[in-house]
Amino acid sequence: MSVWAIVPIKPLSKAKSRLADVLTPEQRERLATELLLRTVRLLLPLTSIQGVLVISRDTKALAMVRELGAQTVQESGPPELNKALLRATQVLRTRGSESVLVVPSDMPLLSGQDIDNVVELGRYQKSVVIAPDWHEQGTNLLLVRPPGLIPYHFGENSFTEHQRLVKEADAGLLIYRSERVSLDLDTASDLRWYHQLAQVLDEPVIQYGQREELLLVDDPQPGG
Repeated sequence: MSVWAIVPIKPLSKAKSRLADVLTPEQRERLATELLLRTVRLLLPLTSIQGVLVISRDTKALAMVRELGAQTVQESGPPELNKALLRATQVLRTRGSESVLVVPSDMPLLSGQDIDNVVELGRYQKSVVIAPDWHEQGTNLLLVRPPGLIPYHFGENSFTEHQRLVKEADAGLLIYRSERVSLDLDTASDLRWYHQLAQVLDEPVIQYGQREELLLVDDPQPGG
């Protein structure tokens, strides 16, 4: 089965704006950059993934991932995630991709095993695999077979909206839950939870010039 990963990325200098209360612009850009590079480096060697396509309007980001071996598409027009993903999907359909896996780049603990598991779940024709965030409101991974089976609906309550679209398409729906996949970095609470969970999982922490005082407060769960 031919599966391509699509990695959408905002301009690095504008990424992670919700962390502006705890990180400087330089720290946010560095964090976004390191997350993107980690994600692409994780995906490229996997045998379950045929290729990685990064779509962005940030030429610097596209140049960096091309050096790693990823394919790229320059985003144009008004910035809108779902339209960008549709364009990337159309490109991959012309290349014969049988499935597409949308992989946002802000999951710092995502593992290759998670990707393999999602691809395995989505091996059946006319099926969709959704991996939700911690609160089961957002969509952190989305595999669609065949590409274009459902429209993308990333944004508010995307987990519920994507499930609705799958049912409307009369397609098979599979839900993948993973502690690693459920954590994405949007808030200060997410950052603290990341550092705590990384220690538990014995994972190296991305260096982005973080302040130690940010990490001293325990959080019961991310997103608070």
